[in-house]
Amino acid sequence: MKIMVLGGDGFCGWPTSLHLSGKGHDVFIVDNLSRRNIENELGCGSLTPVAPVMARLSAWKECAGRTIQFANLDVALEYERLLDLIREYAPEAVVHFAEQRSAPYSMKSPRQKRYTVDNNLNGTNNLLCAISESGLDVHVVHLGTMGVYGYGTAGIKIPEGYLKVKMLDGAREVEARIMYPPRPGSIYHVTKCQDALLFQYYAENDLLRITDLHQGIVWGTNTPQTALDERLINRFDYDGDYGTVLNRFLMQAAIGHPLTVHGTGGQTRAFIHIRDTVRCIELAILNPPARKEGVKIINQMTETHRVRDLAAIVSGLSGAPVAYLENPRNEASENDLSVENKCLLELGLDPTTLKKGLMEEVIGIARKYAGRCDKSKIICTSLWRQGSVSARAQYMPGQKGKQKYA
Repeated sequence: MKIMVLGGDGFCGWPTSLHLSGKGHDVFIVDNLSRRNIENELGCGSLTPVAPVMARLSAWKECAGRTIQFANLDVALEYERLLDLIREYAPEAVVHFAEQRSAPYSMKSPRQKRYTVDNNLNGTNNLLCAISESGLDVHVVHLGTMGVYGYGTAGIKIPEGYLKVKMLDGAREVEARIMYPPRPGSIYHVTKCQDALLFQYYAENDLLRITDLHQGIVWGTNTPQTALDERLINRFDYDGDYGTVLNRFLMQAAIGHPLTVHGTGGQTRAFIHIRDTVRCIELAILNPPARKEGVKIINQMTETHRVRDLAAIVSGLSGAPVAYLENPRNEASENDLSVENKCLLELGLDPTTLKKGLMEEVIGIARKYAGRCDKSKIICTSLWRQGSVSARAQYMPGQKGKQKYA
């Protein structure tokens, strides 16, 4: 199958591209390398050494004997180039990772808020518009987020995208199927909610086939493909803007830094290992919706945990202390999260759940590259609203009364 991967140089995009190529698919990566530019902006790179993209592709050819094509193209700004490439390559599926993916980064300042909206919404609309204009039958697989559902306590198990409701019109009762009400918690999450409306429109109006994967927080670093050669290693973000919570805990444990829990740690989150992410993408590609079926929405997660419980597990594994810091996000201090994920299980996913060996594997990678860590970038500094105390201001080593350890 011919598969175009937008954002294929990124944290999820790179291992997905290698996984699909290793399975025998013809893969074409499209990426403007914006995440590498953001590294320069933030002054913080990946904990693991990420080779230049062409060196990565050459290494894959050497290790696997497979060729992955690449085009440096900004999906949000270069519509005509994108349209020409889709017409020329004629992909059967497009995997859409080409969005600014960090909630904290999207809240960093007005500039990052505007960039996130401009990049994410223009990129999604350009892709859908180009596929429609091309006249080709292309299945779009989009990597969304569980965060579109919000992190409050819904009181019910969150369904896969759609909710059956009963509406009252006087004494008359009408049953309907609606999209689950969104509750975005950041500008980044707002763009994912807007994506859903674009998908709904293009699926109904232009009969595009679209699968939207509402993914949980990804942890882990390598897949079997990225572990073949150091030049293929996946990126490992540990900073307060791009590092995901469990990977950050495992990195902090590896370098002897307290595990940074924000607020009470009672926030419940959905999780998925990077190895399952790439498997889920392939399952979604191989099981597209039919035309006129509407958008297929799948909850891409394997388990849920409270943040403080994760910290306790990692602390028990490593002996690292736990530091409770003020939460820079505007969210409930405690929440429950129950999620339906039958679709991927029925398609054949064998979930990778939280295992001691896999956590030790991540700690081992973090220890190997600990010398690349800039400890000044660990603490979260992006604030959700004015007047909040930043975690960095609160966490100042040597200042008494600023740190609380479990």
